[in-house]
Amino acid sequence: MTLIKCKQITKHYYRGSEQITPLKGLDLEIQRGSFVALMGPSGSGKTTLLNLLAGIDTVSEGELIIDNEQIHNFSKNKLASWRADHIGYIFQLYNLVPVLTAYENVEIPLLLHSINRNERHERVSDALENVGIADRYNHYPRQLSGGQEQRVAIARAIVSNPTILLADEPTGDLDRETGTAIMDLLKSLQEKQGQTIVMVTHDPQTTKWADTVLHLEKGQLIEQEVRS
Repeated sequence: MTLIKCKQITKHYYRGSEQITPLKGLDLEIQRGSFVALMGPSGSGKTTLLNLLAGIDTVSEGELIIDNEQIHNFSKNKLASWRADHIGYIFQLYNLVPVLTAYENVEIPLLLHSINRNERHERVSDALENVGIADRYNHYPRQLSGGQEQRVAIARAIVSNPTILLADEPTGDLDRETGTAIMDLLKSLQEKQGQTIVMVTHDPQTTKWADTVLHLEKGQLIEQEVRS
C-alpha cells in the first residue's frame, strides 16, 4: 500500500538573486512498511526531499501526499501539528540536549502531546528498551559513546510511534562495527514493528539493509532498485 506519493515535486529557493532548484519534477512512491535508502551525489536533492517529507520545508510546485493527506496544502501551523504526530527524525549528529539525561531527551517529543506523566514514562521506558539502552536512561550525552547517543536519538524518534521514520546519514559519524549495530536496529524496527523508514546515505554498504534504493541526480529520480 502506498504511503508516500510525490507528484511532479519541485523545490525552489534563492541564494541571493540566484534561484536554486534542488528538486525538479520528482515523481516517486514509497510503500507503507518499506525501508528506503536515498542515494546520490551532493546537491542531488536527497536532504531536500527528506526535509519535505518531514514537513520541515514545503514544496514549491507539485503534490506531496502522505497517508492520504495532501500536506502540500497545509498551513504552517497545521504542518507543525502534523509533523509532531507523524514524523520521527534521526539526525546524523544526534542533536541531543546536553543538559538533559537520555530519558529526558527521549521524552521531549511527548511534551507536544496531551499525555499524562505515567503514560510518558511508559512510552519513554519502552523506547529505551527497544533500542537496547534502558540501563543508560539517567546518563547525560557526555557520558555516552557515539553509538549510545545514536540509540538515544533513535528512541526519541520512535517514542511517539510516528508514521514515518526519517534518517539522515544515521551511521555517518560512527565506526563500521557500531554503524552495523545501528543499521541492524533500524531493520528490526521495520521488521518487528512495521515501521516505514526513509534514509539518506552516501555509504553503499548501508543500503544492504534497505528494500528499495532510490538514486537521485540533479533533483530527479534516475534509478530505482527494488530488492526482494
